[in-house]
Amino acid sequence: MSAAALVFSAVSKTYAYSHLGRTTYTRGIEDLDLSVALGEAFGLLGLNGSGKTTTFKLALGLLRPTSGKISVLGHEASDFRAYGGIGYLPELPYFYPFLTPAESLGFYGRLSGLEGAALEAGIGQALAETGLEAVAGRKIGQLSKGLTQRVGLAQAILHDPRLIILDEPVSGLDPLAIKHFRDGLARLKRRGKTLIVSSHSISEIEKLCDRVGILKDGRLVRVAAQDEWARAKDGLEGLFVETVQ
Repeated sequence: MSAAALVFSAVSKTYAYSHLGRTTYTRGIEDLDLSVALGEAFGLLGLNGSGKTTTFKLALGLLRPTSGKISVLGHEASDFRAYGGIGYLPELPYFYPFLTPAESLGFYGRLSGLEGAALEAGIGQALAETGLEAVAGRKIGQLSKGLTQRVGLAQAILHDPRLIILDEPVSGLDPLAIKHFRDGLARLKRRGKTLIVSSHSISEIEKLCDRVGILKDGRLVRVAAQDEWARAKDGLEGLFVETVQ
């Protein structure tokens, strides 16, 4: 895990809002230095408004930094080639309810540049990887939230990305659906995929991740490895609470 999948170097993002001739500035993140290794599972923790979403949007190229540099899979963040190797699952994925999982994957696969035999193989692999084969022909509108979330994961891994970014992937899921989802992420990790996961479910981050970063008020205030929270009195939850308080 010596090579880096994602590198932030002194990255800051400031939002400017104009209203009635007045401009106000809000800090998204400030002086963020972070390196996530290839093959690593990295968790991003923080209270609401701490900068997690800003960090993800910068990594995905949806925002440009105010200052600093970002490298994605060895490319500058401004290089479009970087993003072909990323899969992304947002917190609230939306799919056309009248399409089936297989049809949705076909739609997103073509948007990703897949076609023909490569697209068919990718759809089959993604459905199998996420345990959706039995419902591949059902309308998404008829599926549970847990199964719909798995469609989101299938979409994120369809093009076999090296880096997968997941924003609150188990939000609103029941305990069984959470376990199924966690098992799927663990399989991806064993295949050598790089995972960056944001979640308020600290226990899930604790089970999956090699390291975590804790954001507070737009700053990365702590990075901890598994052995650190294993030694902590209350595990990762105790370490997190101690840090943000």
